[in-house]
Amino acid sequence: MRVNRILLSASLVVVALVIQVSVLARLHLPGAVPDLLLLTVLGLALVYGHVGGALVGFGAGLLADLAPPADHAAGRYALVLCVIGYLAGLAKPENGRLRSATGPMAVVVVAALGTTLLYAGVGALVGDTAARHVGLPGLLFTAALYDLLLAPFVVPGIMALARRAESDPLADTNSAGQKPDISSGWLSGGTGLRIGNQRNGLRVKAARARVARAGRIKGVKRL
Repeated sequence: MRVNRILLSASLVVVALVIQVSVLARLHLPGAVPDLLLLTVLGLALVYGHVGGALVGFGAGLLADLAPPADHAAGRYALVLCVIGYLAGLAKPENGRLRSATGPMAVVVVAALGTTLLYAGVGALVGDTAARHVGLPGLLFTAALYDLLLAPFVVPGIMALARRAESDPLADTNSAGQKPDISSGWLSGGTGLRIGNQRNGLRVKAARARVARAGRIKGVKRL
């Protein structure tokens, strides 16, 4: 990942985690907790693609695993968000622009359900049965509902920031400065035209020299 991607992703992930732990987790809503960190990963994955989404998801999940008050094994949420970020990145549009909000909202719902199921499944593998006691259907419904309600206020802004970081003026300047060096000999034809002009000039000079020489020879013959 490029430096601007890393800096932006790290900043957004840290801010999302702080808000989620200090604000959303203390609302004591029934069922699941609104997952602002998941929405941040989804917004970045829809711009950066599957590889960037997997990297951002792994870093965000690992940070959530280590940040207090985490009560689960380290690496559990990192694995879940890595998989979700990779799959969400596959939904990235080819031109980088979304025609409607239907696609992102569908990605949010599927990601919320998938995150809850994966988290519960990984927990069952390591002996954590908390999801069974709380009720998995209720967690799935509330997770999808909360994330779907929060997504319109988070995902578009995250995607806009990511796109703006992608079109960094410094990067554009550098790339624009490099392109003419590579393509100047082919697109502008600078080198070829100059060589052609030089050849034409040499030919004209040679023709003039031959005409002048012929004139001198004729003048000598007349004498």
